[in-house]
Amino acid sequence: MSKAAKFVRKAIRLMIKVVDTAILIVIMFLIAADYYAVWDSRQAYEWAEAANYEIYKPDTEAQGYSFDELQAINPEVFAWLTIYGTHIDYPVVHAADNLKYINTNAMGQYSLSGAIFLDARCDSDFSDFPSIMYGHHMEKNTMFGDIGNFAGKEYFDAHKYGMLYYNGQEYGLEFFALLNCDAYDTTVFKPRIEGQEAREAYIDLLLRTATYTRGIEIAADERIVLLSTCSPGSTNGRDILVGRITDTLYEDSFGASGSDTSRRVDELPDILAQLPLWVKVLVAILLILMLLLLSLAIRLKHPPGKRDKKPHTKGDRRI
Repeated sequence: MSKAAKFVRKAIRLMIKVVDTAILIVIMFLIAADYYAVWDSRQAYEWAEAANYEIYKPDTEAQGYSFDELQAINPEVFAWLTIYGTHIDYPVVHAADNLKYINTNAMGQYSLSGAIFLDARCDSDFSDFPSIMYGHHMEKNTMFGDIGNFAGKEYFDAHKYGMLYYNGQEYGLEFFALLNCDAYDTTVFKPRIEGQEAREAYIDLLLRTATYTRGIEIAADERIVLLSTCSPGSTNGRDILVGRITDTLYEDSFGASGSDTSRRVDELPDILAQLPLWVKVLVAILLILMLLLLSLAIRLKHPPGKRDKKPHTKGDRRI
């Protein structure tokens, strides 16, 4: 074999080793990136779960915590919102602008899940017409994710009431419309409407453009509240659940069973996220070993440079 052929063979072998090493590095990087993405996603959903704030809910006696203590942690917490039969059971915050609580939770900590917050243009006593609250549309029944369920007629019909706590008192919520509009629709996102005619025109607008409504009379002097969240599948689309604040408290006909705030593990990423770290490392090592064994088996079956050798006979001439 010539020197050139030997050099080419060595170069090929070296290239195979380099490629194998590169593949292993890429696989390890992808595995690490995947686990990080799962962990990061899980962290966001964990912070978004209503169960994190349950101990601070007004009138609760769990572990001795109270709504006042939550306000001591974050003075911008001023209310509590509950929609019966859903997972929406959160404190409400109010800041000087509408950007702070997009990525800040009710504890005042950075979180991609944000918080439920009242429009900065509205007064915190809900005296404006209308009052507008915002929350992220998140999966796994967190934040305002359940508002998307109201797009189903049966769900809308079944979920009529809620509770709003502020100024040390509980008030009833009666939901009467669901609509979908553009995020920049200033005819809908318009707080501080003054005058009876202007308010009646606004109520008429809501009812005319709503996907669903209930047959109840809404007066111009009532306290109207809009719960707005992103609409799935539309960049600027917004789903808005509209209700009125009442002095009458409504019974929660769903009870505890209708608002399960416990964690749900119903998808593979969640299962992976809950595995212990040593299990994840072991799985990664096993995958790498399997790839190494597969690569070795291929080499043994087809070794580079191997030629079929035949036994020499008397008639053979060696050159």
